[in-house]
Order: sequence, then structure tokens, then C-alpha cells
Amino acid sequence: MTATDRSTELITVAAQAAADKLAHDIIAYDVSDVLSITDAFLLASAPNDRQVKSIVDEIEERLNKQLGAKPVRREGDRDARWILLDYVDIVVHVQHSEERVFYALERLWKDCPEIELPEDAKATRGKGEAHAQQQADEAGEAM
Repeated sequence: MTATDRSTELITVAAQAAADKLAHDIIAYDVSDVLSITDAFLLASAPNDRQVKSIVDEIEERLNKQLGAKPVRREGDRDARWILLDYVDIVVHVQHSEERVFYALERLWKDCPEIELPEDAKATRGKGEAHAQQQADEAGEAM
């Protein structure tokens, strides 16, 4: 089983929205073979809480405007360190860069196939993780 065309369309629009708001490390996984509750995950990160919220708001607005999709659940707004948007067909995780490194969701889903994303969405991959690692290294030196 693979992600449906609808799921791929949702992922593509969400990834582009995230990239336009300067999200880092944008990656999508087809989890349809291992999960029955959703077809795909989109992961993205940002260096601060305000940007996490901005990315999530943009994703939600674009999916609604372009595809008529509204999340059935939105979690994590209060702290804005990790916000989850559940669209049933896809689940979007936008994390603060520190949370992204700490929880390393990519390790959990590394055996699932990646979903091809638009080139301009992929151009931001790697920046956030490097930034978060640098922050972690600096924090370790300060101790």
C-alpha cells in the first residue's frame, strides 16, 4: 500500500507552505504500510517558537484555501515547541529545532519511503538540524 494521491497532494502543499515560511529540515514519509491511521507524515522545524507557530498557521491556511482541507485536530499550540496538525490522511509535525534533534522522529520512520517534495521545499533541508546541533554544543561548553 502506498500513500494516496490526495495524501501526496496535501503533503506537497504543506511542504511548500512550510518552505515559504523558512522551515528547516522538511521531510515527508509514506507511513501507509506501517500505520493504519494515516498515510503520510510531514516533518519540519524552526529555530524559535514564534516561527513554529507561523509555519503551522501558513500550512493550515494554504491547505484550507487550496485544497479545502481542515485539520481534525491541532495540538501543541500553548508552548509552540511541537505543533501537530492531524488531517487524517496526513499528519504534520512542526517542531522547534531543539525538539527535532532531541526526539529525532526521522529515526523512527527511517525505514519508510520518503515522499518526493518540490525542489524549493527540499532546499531548506539540513539548515535547522545544523543550527540545533550548534546550539546544543554551545550549551554543553557553557556547563
